[in-house]
Amino acid sequence: MDALRAVEGRAIPFGQKNVDTDVIIPAKWLKTITREGLGKGAFEALRADPDNLFDSAEFKGSPILIAGDNFGCGSSREHAAWALLDLGIKAVIAPSFSDIFSGNAFKNGILTVVLPQEAVDRLIAVARTDPIAIDLEHQTVTTPFQDRFTFEIDPFRKHCLLNGLDEVGLTMARGAAITTYEQQAAAAMPWLARTGQTLGEHTA
Repeated sequence: MDALRAVEGRAIPFGQKNVDTDVIIPAKWLKTITREGLGKGAFEALRADPDNLFDSAEFKGSPILIAGDNFGCGSSREHAAWALLDLGIKAVIAPSFSDIFSGNAFKNGILTVVLPQEAVDRLIAVARTDPIAIDLEHQTVTTPFQDRFTFEIDPFRKHCLLNGLDEVGLTMARGAAITTYEQQAAAAMPWLARTGQTLGEHTA
């Protein structure tokens, strides 16, 4: 996944509470075998309203979503994170998130920022007219009006996002250590490395 150090731009001042994953991406979109194109189904029911924020000229393609409390509740579908990514969203700010959604978002390179409700309300007000900026390295959210909010993030998640490391990337980064271990294990336990021997076959 791509490294994420900062996200800056217009933010969708959504703010709705208890948005579940079925709202983020309806079940009928889960039959796909690819992540591409899921953005078309993101928030489908809400986007049926021609005046919705997601398709407005002002906010379409915004990289930040400001949501309400308990964002991403409901089922554990990873498609919710895929749909947000395909919609162009790289970070979500909310007072709280479902644990499963937050984990899925992290594994797909989306930054989830938890801030107090008062800070979220202020950011929603600013986002209606001006951009905001998220600095992951310094763990801050700022506005053009000198607002500065700090947020906490798990150090491991921060490291992975800053360096663009998903689970495959983390494994590949340990390639040398894995190779060394396998070589040492083969030398210490050569019988584990035998090939071509079928079950029940015995050596002479």
